[in-house]
Amino acid sequence: MIRKLVGAAVALSMIATPALADGLVDNVNGITLDANGRVIHFTGLLIGNDGKVKKLMQSGDKKPDKLDWLSNQKGRTLLPGFIDAHGHVLDLGFRALELDLSGTNSLDEAKARIAQYVKDNPEKKWIIGGGWNQEKWGLGRFPTAADLDSVVGDRPVWLERADGHASWANTAAIREAGVTAKSATPPGGRIEKIGGEPAGVFVDAAQQLSEKVVPQPLPKERDLALAKAQEILLAFGITATSDMGTSMDDWLAMRRAGDRGALEVRIMSYGLGVDTAVRIGGNGPTPWLYNDRLRMRGVKLFADGALGSRGAWLLKPYSDAPGQSGAGFMTDDVLQNYMSRASMDGFQVAVHAIGDRANRQVLDAIEAMSNTYKGDRRWRIEHAQIVDPADLPRFASLKVIASMQPTHATSDRKMAEARLGPDRLVGAYAWATMLRNGVPLAFGSDYPVESPDPWAGWAAAFTRQDASGEPFGGWRPEEKVTREQAWWAFTEGAAYAGFAEDKFGRLAPGQLADFIIVDRDPMLSSPSDLRQAKVEETWIGGRKIYVRKAG
Repeated sequence: MIRKLVGAAVALSMIATPALADGLVDNVNGITLDANGRVIHFTGLLIGNDGKVKKLMQSGDKKPDKLDWLSNQKGRTLLPGFIDAHGHVLDLGFRALELDLSGTNSLDEAKARIAQYVKDNPEKKWIIGGGWNQEKWGLGRFPTAADLDSVVGDRPVWLERADGHASWANTAAIREAGVTAKSATPPGGRIEKIGGEPAGVFVDAAQQLSEKVVPQPLPKERDLALAKAQEILLAFGITATSDMGTSMDDWLAMRRAGDRGALEVRIMSYGLGVDTAVRIGGNGPTPWLYNDRLRMRGVKLFADGALGSRGAWLLKPYSDAPGQSGAGFMTDDVLQNYMSRASMDGFQVAVHAIGDRANRQVLDAIEAMSNTYKGDRRWRIEHAQIVDPADLPRFASLKVIASMQPTHATSDRKMAEARLGPDRLVGAYAWATMLRNGVPLAFGSDYPVESPDPWAGWAAAFTRQDASGEPFGGWRPEEKVTREQAWWAFTEGAAYAGFAEDKFGRLAPGQLADFIIVDRDPMLSSPSDLRQAKVEETWIGGRKIYVRKAG
């Protein structure tokens, strides 16, 4: 596997031969959005030797007399590269390299995959991976340590849930961590129990009890994970991404890649907590590094957990678990102190909030600090999935960016109905309401929780349907956005959310020439056809970085 990945990295570097000279990508069906979100068509892209767009060429325009290079696309469609407003770069790479359960549809299927992985990797002292989702399995409960023990009992197993807000351990892993019936649950977490004993699933902060003994990746393994993540993102046409929760080790891997000239995807980094951001940025955000490939811009904080593990903090108890309301990770004072520490040094603040109680807490904190920290702060709430209708207008009045993930709605809808009941769905996944209120939307995928596939996200945003076309007419169709609005949120909106709209997000003179060549016109494609779109080439800064293999 390592030799294969190294070979792929070498192949990418061979594609990315220097081409930073005046050139023309000609004979294209070019489509982009202007600064106001209106569709613009063009037939050629003139690129300067600085890797930026010089001109959108129209049919009949005189071509420059002298060009250093010319790429004739023979009528293929050219679009600006996608920007994922919320992803986890290293996690994406590790999910692809470790045991991946994201494609499993039942507990038995997951157990079979675990058994095969254990058989194929006899040298591994720990079995590490993730991607499981008991809701997708139709299990009606969390999996247990006994479920895992029936597959592997001689080695510790530690598997993250798809959303990263719970983990599943076997008895050997629980024993290694020293967790017993007497172990205290950390604030903001929950140990699932059976008969008073740890059952095998640790929710949110309770994961720390076992994570302390789980082997951490070596630097060279992080480097491979970053290379793999870039390979995946480039193939989907993602030219820039926000990395939500960059650890110090993640940052060092990104810096090593940048030092080697191997950092291609543009990364807007948000440090995992204030301390990480300060250690990296010192007295504020870093400058753009490696030809605008990497910048530590802000701080990522967590107000609550996730809906699937019932860790999302709700104003009222869960409909399917009346004794639970989730949990807030911080008191109001602690949250405001962290946000203030970040803001006084100019770091942008992005807070994970899924439940309606958590969203209210973050909005209250922003309101309390708005008189102290003025200017263009671009406060971000990540996910903003369940918002009390009374709080929806506050996003606009407090100038908060709603950083949301369309595929969460199509994946979560049945679970959300069960968790919340019909009365609390009015403010759920409320994309259109946000836009009507004048709230900037930034779309992403939350990969690897969901696939980073932007085509699936784009289709989900304007249909509120999954890949099977369900439900008919869309789930809560009043919250659909238009095709163009969704595209804007996956390009300019995501760039704006990261203070990068002056560099990329659309194709216009002065913008970086980050674009993709695709096999169909997305403005003319049905939703199902849009989901099937294939990226033929990915260009970053006027350089061809990725070419899809034939077949």
